[in-house]
Amino acid sequence: MTAFSAPLASPPESWHRRLSDRFAAQPKLLLALLLAPPLIWLGVVYLGSLIALLAQSFFSLDDFSGVIDRTPTLATWASLFAPANLDIVLRTATMAAAVTVAAALIAFPIAHYAVFHADQRMKALFYVAVMLPLWSSYLVRVYAWKLILAKEGILGWLFRAARLDAVLDGILALPVIGGPSLSASYIGTFLVFLYVWLPFMILPIQASLERVPGSLLEASADLGAEPRRTFREVVLPLALPGVAAGSIFTLSLTLGDFVIPQIVGGSQLYLGQAVYVHQGTAGNIPLAAAFSVVPVAIMAVYLAVAKRLGAFDAL
Repeated sequence: MTAFSAPLASPPESWHRRLSDRFAAQPKLLLALLLAPPLIWLGVVYLGSLIALLAQSFFSLDDFSGVIDRTPTLATWASLFAPANLDIVLRTATMAAAVTVAAALIAFPIAHYAVFHADQRMKALFYVAVMLPLWSSYLVRVYAWKLILAKEGILGWLFRAARLDAVLDGILALPVIGGPSLSASYIGTFLVFLYVWLPFMILPIQASLERVPGSLLEASADLGAEPRRTFREVVLPLALPGVAAGSIFTLSLTLGDFVIPQIVGGSQLYLGQAVYVHQGTAGNIPLAAAFSVVPVAIMAVYLAVAKRLGAFDAL
């Protein structure tokens, strides 16, 4: 009986080689396979949730039964223009704008010094000083500021020790922004927002200033420009994308935050708190969805403006 030898099986790694050759011949196929999972996740989870949120805002709540009426209507959107709800939107937008402007004014000189004047050792200390608050818990920092700003806190003690009680009382007596103590006023809320989000403004500005070519500064000096004029006409225009990039973070984070106003400040609601209250205890999910779309709309408009300023180049 003649024995026939079975054909040799292809080595196990041969399919790997064929697959590699296929991807090498069609790089777009490899790119599509690599991007498909994150794009599907982004489309289904992120964009899908936003679409569902937008759809919920076109429903309404039956005041008598407390049941959501899924008949499409603009009544929920119209309720945003009620005085109480419009006041929440304006209060949040004003606070976010104030925090963003103040953060830019404070962060720019800090970043400018770190880039153009500090040596390597000071730059290392700068990075540690900016990043160190981010290493601690967000809630710990907020509660620490509540204790600092309390009437019996260290800030009040410093004012009393310096015999500046009248100054502090005058600040707290200011209309609208004052209150019984700094921890229960708009001033206190503003200070905590500014402290928490300031690193997100400093780092993009610093990255933008790092990319300013030294040759341009030398050319400006060689042409006889004073340092102030060099800053105004060379450094500042090139740093504006970094300012715009940092403002995206500070503005969006302030618009959506509900923890800081809950812990520090008065009883006035902000957008994040309104969403939390209406989807929770009040059970008015359509109104909560409408409130949620407001910061998205604000940021969409702002991102369009920031894109024109080249903000995404500095992210």
